[in-house]
Amino acid sequence: MSTILNRLVQEVAAGTLVPYLGAGALTGAVDPVTAAPIPADSDSLIIAMNDGKPMAPRLMWEFPRAAMNVELKRGRSAVHRFLETTYNQRTWTRAPLHDWLQHIRPPYVIDINRDTQLQDSYADIPHTLIRGIARTGGTDYRFRLHHYDGERYHEINQQAIDSTLPILFKPMGSPRPDPTYIASDADYVDYITELMGGFAIPDVVKTLRIGKRYLFIGLRFQRDTERMIMSDMIYNAAASPAGWALIPEPTDKERRFCEKKDVVIIEADVADLLAA
Repeated sequence: MSTILNRLVQEVAAGTLVPYLGAGALTGAVDPVTAAPIPADSDSLIIAMNDGKPMAPRLMWEFPRAAMNVELKRGRSAVHRFLETTYNQRTWTRAPLHDWLQHIRPPYVIDINRDTQLQDSYADIPHTLIRGIARTGGTDYRFRLHHYDGERYHEINQQAIDSTLPILFKPMGSPRPDPTYIASDADYVDYITELMGGFAIPDVVKTLRIGKRYLFIGLRFQRDTERMIMSDMIYNAAASPAGWALIPEPTDKERRFCEKKDVVIIEADVADLLAA
């Protein structure tokens, strides 16, 4: 296993393999005072949103369902305030994986988390930030684009994207430079519908992703939302294999899904990758 992990590490560093980050990529990021881990996976987000208590079993299945429940009771702004407080107002230590990514600076990264650690890793160099939006009027598209000049973000249109700069794609949003999030079931329905229709990915990325291979880090494929988004994000991936997924103790469902998508499962975790 160490041989293939070493090779994958080298390919990510060389920019020939695209990192695709799930909740496990934030392993090791904690509150510096309490040592509580940053809420990242579905269960921890639900419990944090519900003042430290689990919600009803049917809502605990996945965060979008729980967020939809909160939205219906207290409004969409309540969910966004929770995410803003969690990811923009609280302080977290750096995740070791993000320290590695900061060191190698891949030219294209997909990150389905909503925190700012990936953006922090590129904060001293120009880059392009793409973030998903949902249920928004005045546009046919489901993304916002920003150019970072090394000091601040400026909103741009597709024609202004500099394809020579690193691209950070955060489809579920982030709080910076201003908060935008995909969170509730209603958000996901709108976003995934337009993603499948081609309106949630800029043209530059549609061209860039042709023939790419991916390394899925800290991402489980047990829930439909992650599976559907991944399927469209990697459309036009390279011929066999389309990528590799680090999944310790994969379920039968994950094995079937990855086989269908021509993704090779490596029974390892983020720590194993960093050790390599």
